[in-house]
Amino acid sequence: MTLLVTGGAGFIGSNFVLDWLADPATANETVVNLDALTYAGNLRNLASLQGHPKHVFVHGDITERALVDRLLAEHRPRAVVHFAAESHVDRSIHGPGAFMKTNIDGTFTLLEAARGFWSTLDGDAKAAFRFHHVSTDEVYGSLQPGAPAFTETHPYEPNSPYSASKAASDHLVRAWHHTYGLPVVTTNCSNNYGPWHFPEKLIPLMIVNALAGKPLPVYGDGQQIRDWLYVKDHTSAIRAVLARGRLGETYNIGGWNEQANIDIVRRICALLDELKPDAAGSYARLITFVADRPGHDRRYAIDARKIERELGWRPAETFETGIRKTVEWYLANGDWVREVQSGGYRDWLATNYAARAASAA
Repeated sequence: MTLLVTGGAGFIGSNFVLDWLADPATANETVVNLDALTYAGNLRNLASLQGHPKHVFVHGDITERALVDRLLAEHRPRAVVHFAAESHVDRSIHGPGAFMKTNIDGTFTLLEAARGFWSTLDGDAKAAFRFHHVSTDEVYGSLQPGAPAFTETHPYEPNSPYSASKAASDHLVRAWHHTYGLPVVTTNCSNNYGPWHFPEKLIPLMIVNALAGKPLPVYGDGQQIRDWLYVKDHTSAIRAVLARGRLGETYNIGGWNEQANIDIVRRICALLDELKPDAAGSYARLITFVADRPGHDRRYAIDARKIERELGWRPAETFETGIRKTVEWYLANGDWVREVQSGGYRDWLATNYAARAASAA
């Protein structure tokens, strides 16, 4: 038995691969891991799997049809689990082209390759095959305060190049199921956090900057609200949907943890004050309000009752337990943090935050 995982060296994908091969129930299943190793993909996330007989890493791009066809024909997976995506809203504003290529063209390429492979299968193998598309709650747009959380039937209203590209990929997956019968499932998750999170996103950026004594840039008034999902909970939900999800269905995966950005930052500061005190005083002194992101969505919230009702899944972590585990992980993995902060990463921070800080001054 084999899985083909795309983007398995990224944040969520690497957590999924590590958890899959650590679980006795699936440890004997080979994982073919296809990743382009862009700035956010890091083989060090998978260092514990070096030499693992059940982990096959392939450096390549999901838009390369010949490569995807070859992997499907050679390894004959029972499922494709599709994580690979450009995922940072700010980067999509500065350079949307990469998002269109990976998220739309890449998903199209995978769907066509999977359809071709699936059509060659017979009997039980054909009936068991799955294409699991991993997506985001950002496709649903922004919620007003007090509005009901996103359900799976909420209208799509993407507001950024990133969310528009993911919405397009969701529609492609749906169309390939309804037109061609490809056996697909889609999951739309809320904001993930946890180990191996690249430090351009809010939580790891705040941890890394605080430890370095750098400003903690908070967009606008910091009252943007997100539902936060610990990454290990997300990977367990994907396992449940892959195993028991109904074909053609969408399942929202959330943490039941709505938090304002400024409250997240203050909680991180308090944890660092406790776990690694700074002689200069509380890390909260570093909080700096900067100009907001263009078109910044005000609130996301996931209604995850469908996946609980149909598949019996609920998150195991509260925000309090998950954020403590996350801060402790970054404190214990300073070498990984230093390695990912390359020159390119520093250049990106300068591009994205210098002008914001100046305009907010």
